[in-house]
Amino acid sequence: MDPITAATLAALAGGLGGEAGRQTWQGLAALVRRPFQRGSDEGTVDDGTPQISSGEREVAALEDNPADPLRAQALATAIGVRAALDSEFRTLLEEWQQQQAKPASVSTIHNSVSGHVPNGQVVQGQNFSSLTFNLTRNPAAPRSE
Repeated sequence: MDPITAATLAALAGGLGGEAGRQTWQGLAALVRRPFQRGSDEGTVDDGTPQISSGEREVAALEDNPADPLRAQALATAIGVRAALDSEFRTLLEEWQQQQAKPASVSTIHNSVSGHVPNGQVVQGQNFSSLTFNLTRNPAAPRSE
């Protein structure tokens, strides 16, 4: 599994990538917020709390200040350590990374124009909205009737 860099985490937490980046960050944050499934033989602090961070505090801290490189590095470290200790988390993190590596679905558009085109003007594209065309008629152009 490739480690997630602090720069990537900071960019995602800061909203880079628009809606897709926001959804990617939310997916990672939800994954980190899942219960920490460590084996019972791992060490704990005297009061029984885990010695290793689940990453939840680091996610919240980075969300509060995505420009702080130390917060981003703290989250990257917490994710890496948790992945090493929690096999279920590691598997889910790998699946999350593979999902992010898939290219976004892209539709293919094929436009063609045949026959006579009045005034020689054609507009082709996809998902147009709120367009206004101010066309003037060329008096020298022959009229088709």
